[in-house]
Amino acid sequence: MISDFQLSGLTRLNTEKLSSQQLQTLLIGEIEAGLPLVPKPYAEIADRLGATESQVIDALEELKADGCIKRFGIIVRHRELGYLANAMVVWDVPDQSVNETGELFGHAPFVTLCYRRPRRLPKWPYNLFTMIHGVDRNHVMKQVDRLRELVPDSELPSEILFSGRRFKQRGARYSSTFLNSETPETRISSEIKPDLFT
Repeated sequence: MISDFQLSGLTRLNTEKLSSQQLQTLLIGEIEAGLPLVPKPYAEIADRLGATESQVIDALEELKADGCIKRFGIIVRHRELGYLANAMVVWDVPDQSVNETGELFGHAPFVTLCYRRPRRLPKWPYNLFTMIHGVDRNHVMKQVDRLRELVPDSELPSEILFSGRRFKQRGARYSSTFLNSETPETRISSEIKPDLFT
């Protein structure tokens, strides 16, 4: 992050000379590890970049409008909250009803992810995936039964795949070329010319 290193005595970007694309590039680097946990996160980011809060919000809106940012989400560390069991439940739903079933399942309050994927026949017939977290396996199994009740006239084949271990959870990283260079000076000089600083 820009706030983490010295810029040879130059402390703030001159955002008037910074193009919209350059601000967006810097902004992506600031937000990809998460928003600051402060009352006004966009103002905090703006301060780090030497921009205004409205410039940051405008740049984020542009990135969203351009499709560069699809959504902001939260990563919940469910085990720390007492949810010790989680399972990916995979379903073999008839193609003509998979969208409707996915909508039903996706709106269940205990389903954290619901998406369609292609089948990989003959070994993998499943085309709808749901993630469920619970305090224990019994709780998850009851939630699966509640999903089955949403489509009572059909016996949907499924598998419940409980997680055995948790991998690192984080958002996507997009700024590898610009922000993951060897040194802060290399990062800054490769993208931004010195006259952009006051």
